[in-house]
Amino acid sequence: MTMTIEDIAGEVVARAGDTKRFLIAIAGPPGAGKSTMADHIADALRALGETAAVLPMDGFHIDNAILIERGQLARKGIPETFDVRGFLDIIRAVRPADQEVLVPVFDRSRELAIASARPISPEHRFIIVEGNYLLFSLGKWAELEGVFDYSIMLAPPIEVLEERLWARWRGYKLSEEEAGKKVCENDLPNGRLILGNRRRADVTFVTD
Repeated sequence: MTMTIEDIAGEVVARAGDTKRFLIAIAGPPGAGKSTMADHIADALRALGETAAVLPMDGFHIDNAILIERGQLARKGIPETFDVRGFLDIIRAVRPADQEVLVPVFDRSRELAIASARPISPEHRFIIVEGNYLLFSLGKWAELEGVFDYSIMLAPPIEVLEERLWARWRGYKLSEEEAGKKVCENDLPNGRLILGNRRRADVTFVTD
């Protein structure tokens, strides 16, 4: 039986008990539907009378100017193009629920992160963290092991990811050549890397 969003919300509430702060990770390749699921889970938790906030990992993209200097702009989105240390610091600051934490949010239309764009309040009991590398087993990302109280992996088939990614980049009015480079030379290789080097999740969705 496939779990619904409402099933997940009910399960995490049961697991949380009377804890003050509960961290949920939603990981997966580009185009897997992480941000959509995060928003839906947040809504389902609020419908149960809980408080919830979404913390997106994309806000920790390294600035384009630095990526240009490093020759990495064309591969923006690979593990090395994120401020992992800054992300870990924010997660550790959020964990105790003892202060407001302002987190950055990524504006995909402008391809840049906006600093301090979303507040995480001590009153938010459930924090839904979504991003590509939350369950990645390599490099500094491995330091996230054991940090989350509940984890979800989205792993749709590669052909489904490819279709979604083409739709995403065409939606930003890129030419077919530009969209093709984004999809075939960056996002899909990143997706295969993520799927091939992931830690076990509490729940894994493998269909579209």
